[in-house]
Amino acid sequence: MEKINHYKSISELHSRSGFEPPNHPLISLMTCKELMAYSLGDSRFTGDFYMIALKKIKSGYVLYGKTAYDHSNGSMVFMKPRQVIEVSNVQFAEKGFVLFFHEEYLMGHNLFEQIKKYGYFEYEINEALHISPSEETILWELYYKIRGEYDNTPDEFSREIILSHVDAMLKYSDRFYNRQFLDRSLQVSGHTIQRFQKVLADYFQNKSPKTNGLPSVNQLADELFLSPRYLSDVLKKETGKTALEHIHIFLIKEAKNLLIGTENNVSEIAYELGFDSPSYFTRLFKKQTGMRPLEFRTNA
Repeated sequence: MEKINHYKSISELHSRSGFEPPNHPLISLMTCKELMAYSLGDSRFTGDFYMIALKKIKSGYVLYGKTAYDHSNGSMVFMKPRQVIEVSNVQFAEKGFVLFFHEEYLMGHNLFEQIKKYGYFEYEINEALHISPSEETILWELYYKIRGEYDNTPDEFSREIILSHVDAMLKYSDRFYNRQFLDRSLQVSGHTIQRFQKVLADYFQNKSPKTNGLPSVNQLADELFLSPRYLSDVLKKETGKTALEHIHIFLIKEAKNLLIGTENNVSEIAYELGFDSPSYFTRLFKKQTGMRPLEFRTNA
């Protein structure tokens, strides 16, 4: 099995990558010149830091999550601590930047918790953010503001100013992803709900929930070649409901059919649908319908 190195510091990552030491031990910025070769660390690695990278890659290999980067996709990627990453022999089609910041750099700042709410750090690399020229201009402006503070002699305001610009970059990226979900006709979106409902129906038809249990968001996302968080975010934009909410809706629809169409008791129906306990089934049914299963059967 291939060894995966773990870098506790950005300085260590720089050293292993052949870069100059960073100006600050907890944050690093690099501008990648056109067609510049770029590799990180020793093959695959994990680290205690976040990474934000912008621009289109012409060639090379980048891995984050379960998939490799498709060079025809995306302009911006977001990576979080302790996820497996591989970046080797990358060449950029246009100029770009890479920003690293250690999770300790966020301590005591509202970004320490807020950054965990940005779902795009959970996305696979093939779900990268596509940005328009005007959006790219905004991100470059923020990068140069961060760079200006980073290159200057630090004072008591430096960290707060840098993090305010990082915060703005993340908020804009959240807006741009929302625009991407709504407006852009990507290969992985547009009809996601139909595809999702099909794999969900297939699971109940072919995979015996009674034996294998309830389907999970992770399982269904794998079948759609999407990350769980991206799947839920796309469905939320398309339908107003997350992947888990759609699973629950499907389960209750199947349960209603069994309650009306069979004489099976509540326990038998629960186990047939894949629930590990009738009580959990009853709680979910009541939460979704306002009635217990037997009440529904009586009033149907």
